[in-house]
Parts: sequence; C-alpha cells; structure tokens
Amino acid sequence: MLLEDRAILAPFEGPHITFIPADGTIPARARLRSMVSAPRARRIAPFVLLAALALAPGADAAPPPAAGFDPVAFFAGRTTGEGRLKKAFSAAQATHVVSLGKVAADGALVLDQTVRIDGEAVRNREWRLRKVSPGRYEGTLTDARGPVVATLQGAVLHVAYANKDGYAFRQQLTLEPGGRQAHNAMKVRRFGLTVATADETITRD
Repeated sequence: MLLEDRAILAPFEGPHITFIPADGTIPARARLRSMVSAPRARRIAPFVLLAALALAPGADAAPPPAAGFDPVAFFAGRTTGEGRLKKAFSAAQATHVVSLGKVAADGALVLDQTVRIDGEAVRNREWRLRKVSPGRYEGTLTDARGPVVATLQGAVLHVAYANKDGYAFRQQLTLEPGGRQAHNAMKVRRFGLTVATADETITRD
C-alpha cells in the first residue's frame, strides 16, 4: 500500500498518529488537529493531577488498627453509650448509658453508670473490675449475682455474669480502630434460649 501525499489519522479517540510525507511538510489538517488538541490537553491536565494526588499513598489514610484493649484506660473518665435493646416478642428500645470511671487505690476500675432505656425507669449501677492475671479481670456489678469475669483476646473483651434473676449475660466489647470507640454486642440467655440482644457504640468523651 502506497502512502498518499496527505496525513492519515488513526481512527480511534486519544493521541492522533500522523504520517509525514517524504518531503517533510506537515499537512494543514494535521496542523489544525494539533492546534485543537493542545487546549484540550491543557484542560484535562489539572484533572489528571487531581486523580494522581487522590491515588497517592496516604491521601485518604484509614485510622490505625486497634491495639490491645485496655479496659481500665478506656473507661477511665467519661464515656457515653448509644444503642438498641431487643427483647423477645417486644419492639426494640433505644438505650443511653453515661459512665464515669476511675482507678481505685488497688488498681481496680470503678465504673458508675446511669442507664436509660426507653419506657423504663432510670437505673444506676456500679462495676468494679480488677486485673487478676494477664488478660483476665474479675469483680462485681450491682445487678449481678456472683462474680463478673472478663477476659481479653487482643482488641476484644469478653464479659460474663448472671443477674439476680438468673439470666446469663454475655457481652463482647470490640475496640474500634483509633481507640476512641468500642462496639458492645450483648446476649441474654435463660434456660439455654436467647431472650434479649443489644448493640451499643461506646465513645470516650
């Protein structure tokens, strides 16, 4: 196939390919195409730069992963919990818990709570937990019959106790990335059946 004495342009969008005749002259249509393409390239360049910046490492960095959960450090001071309680055969209820924590002379965490559940009377209760071995805490709770036992697995704290009516409570508190919030998932069982569940987000104030 012989090239004619004019520009042959690629049939696709994007950079245009121009074949230059043997005498070295650039055809008028090719010169016009170049003049039109240059302003377009200048308009696109800022968007290309923004895209490159958006994809650069650290442009939208996620919070650091949660380290090991230290319940004494997390609950020292004021924390607020917002969640939902769902009892069997009942509508879900909103929950709001304000906690004030301090460290006692023996190193135990003392946590005073005000618990508000929609449609129920406000309750006050106190937790007292002390570290007895690596990853294990024991203590008391105003609502509990017998001891409260809490065990740590990395960023997750497992809490177990029975209340004075014999219901078994199991709570799983997971420290969120950044360390400022924890998610509390609770199940309440009676005679081997789950009778209530709750989900709560606890935030350090």
